[in-house]
Amino acid sequence: MPFHIAIDGPVAAGKGTVARLVAEKLDFNYIDTGAMYRLVAYIAKKNHLKFTDAKALLPLVKKADMDIKNPTPEEKDGRLATIILDGKDLSWAIRTQAMSSGASQVAQLAEIRHVLVEKQQEIAKGKDVVMEGRDITYRVLPQANLKIFLTASDIVRAKRRHQQLLSKGEDADFEDVYKALIERDRRDMERSVDPLQIVDDAWVIDTSDLSIEKVVAAVTSKVEVMRGK
Repeated sequence: MPFHIAIDGPVAAGKGTVARLVAEKLDFNYIDTGAMYRLVAYIAKKNHLKFTDAKALLPLVKKADMDIKNPTPEEKDGRLATIILDGKDLSWAIRTQAMSSGASQVAQLAEIRHVLVEKQQEIAKGKDVVMEGRDITYRVLPQANLKIFLTASDIVRAKRRHQQLLSKGEDADFEDVYKALIERDRRDMERSVDPLQIVDDAWVIDTSDLSIEKVVAAVTSKVEVMRGK
């Protein structure tokens, strides 16, 4: 039977790095569902559509061939995952502040979420996966073997996000990043469809004062115990 690890949490809580390293250590598939919302934002921009235009976006998203896979040795350039849209590698093209903002807006659209949830469930079917996002523990993989909610303080997350942007050469102002993060949190928690939430059976981990290595070690150890290894 496949083993599913579902990880939810706000932006810059460490979900991507933790999920990818846990997947690597356990030889699981790492699935970044947030990247799929970034792909929708990319589709909107490419077609000169508003991020909120659900009617126009829906048929484009339905027919889009999206895939998320672990990077090959040739693709290990710092990316957490290889993100493919209709055969094109967009792993870095979607990692901008504009695509992050767009992803947050398209995530408000119930019709788009419904289609992406189906695509995400199909990707996970029959595989050992570590899937991270904002509605994985209760919407995408409600029967996951292990559910985790990763979080951290607002300031810590803003500093992490700011550093991420600077490392990619973006001219980011910390105050702007902090305000954008708080606004993203508000939208994620207050949206009418699939809001960010902590389910009763989730293991809550605050990463504010923990190293990535400690978090990864704790998660992999728990999984090994659960699997009887």
